[in-house]
Amino acid sequence: MIRLDRLLSNRGYCSRSEVKDLIRHGYVLVNGEKPKGADANVDPATVTFEGEALDPGEGLILMLHKPAGYTCSHKELGEVIYDLLPERYSRRNPPLSSVGRLDKDTTGLLLVTDDGALLHKLTSPKYKVAKLYEVELESDLRGDEKALFASGTLVLEDEEDALEPAELSILDSRHVTLSITEGRYHQVKRMFEAVGNKVLRLHRSKIGELTLEGLPEGEFRELTESEVQLALKAQD
Repeated sequence: MIRLDRLLSNRGYCSRSEVKDLIRHGYVLVNGEKPKGADANVDPATVTFEGEALDPGEGLILMLHKPAGYTCSHKELGEVIYDLLPERYSRRNPPLSSVGRLDKDTTGLLLVTDDGALLHKLTSPKYKVAKLYEVELESDLRGDEKALFASGTLVLEDEEDALEPAELSILDSRHVTLSITEGRYHQVKRMFEAVGNKVLRLHRSKIGELTLEGLPEGEFRELTESEVQLALKAQD
């Protein structure tokens, strides 16, 4: 049980001070009826807002098909990924954050959550959750990239530690897929820069065993528990 005004505020529907007016106008119901007051203790499952059940509470996990042109930031100017979610989601407490980041011009699978433990598991290299990228290159492969990326010896510019082994699959001379278990700054682009090439297009199609199947670009949906486990599936 939780106070109604706190519940609605934490889930981003309104401020606590606005709850009384929302009740008076019939926007907020508990068990289909107007509650006695904003301070009523309620079961979240019994509350509706404008006739709809409330969004899930803490532990919300969303899958977003990120388009190009959006940044993964709460603070940057211009279009951000949170613009693709309902406006109330920006007011949730605890706040939503992306699991890692995709560059502004990178598209594909992005997870957004307020679950700190899940965020850590999906971004920490020690859990070896693989992320699969589809890559279009400016120039033809030179031939040694697959072995180099798999060796675990590649050191990026301005870094001291070698990258974890990564799996490169060649589709043709300028199109590949790359599976990595880390998430260093601009990692995929910098890996190809290290071998004298440039990434023209980058799309993340998979996290663990979770894919974007059926989710249009720019759209999002909540993940089921079974899908979360797919995302957490570590690389063999």
